[in-house]
Amino acid sequence: MNLILVQASDFIDRHIIRLTDRRFTHIQQVHRAAINQSLKVGMINGQTGTGSILDIDEHSVTLKLSLDTPALTALPLTLLLALPRPKMLKRILQSVASLGVKEIYLINSYKVEKSYWSSPVLSEQSINEHLRLGLERAGDTIMPKVHVKKLFKPFIEDELPAIAQDKRKLIAHPYQASECPPLSTENTVLAIGPEGGFIDYEVEKLRQQGFIPISLGQRLLRVETALPVAISKLFNL
Repeated sequence: MNLILVQASDFIDRHIIRLTDRRFTHIQQVHRAAINQSLKVGMINGQTGTGSILDIDEHSVTLKLSLDTPALTALPLTLLLALPRPKMLKRILQSVASLGVKEIYLINSYKVEKSYWSSPVLSEQSINEHLRLGLERAGDTIMPKVHVKKLFKPFIEDELPAIAQDKRKLIAHPYQASECPPLSTENTVLAIGPEGGFIDYEVEKLRQQGFIPISLGQRLLRVETALPVAISKLFNL
């Protein structure tokens, strides 16, 4: 945890917070913090700064905050991700939050197992938990937005045109693909399929919306590997 993320419910006074949950445990056991020690703190969807410890005991820690540093710059990327298996989704949510992705659409695909859609990992609480872990690791505060879209064709035809308007449109797809474009700061929509990739029909539907298949190299990669590889090839982090 490189950043202690706080929220409105943590405040007991205008600039003072009290923590009793896993954040307190981390401060106590990992930081081995003491009174007057300063820690890096950030307000969810707000600024970062420091928290000076006023009091700490076996049950809680109280900090006085000074938050005056803007949040990290967001990555200019909207991610369309075919819903991965639940265990992988947990890791991916943490990873993309760490990398600065702020718009994520979990979409359906022919190769997505139907059972994945009923996983408790898709609950708002679980999604937010893993996004927070990624933000804490990266020192970021802006919570990504995750949209769940269970129907492929209606989403691609009815919603995607507005989402992708005036943006660079790419599919990470290893077959009949163009070379990966150079590093850019251009607003981009990137589609990544399930394990085994999108089927031809799905690629064609995305092509009809202006998406261009790109190659990430000669190796076939798992989704959780392809994501950071694609982001590192497309953007100057």
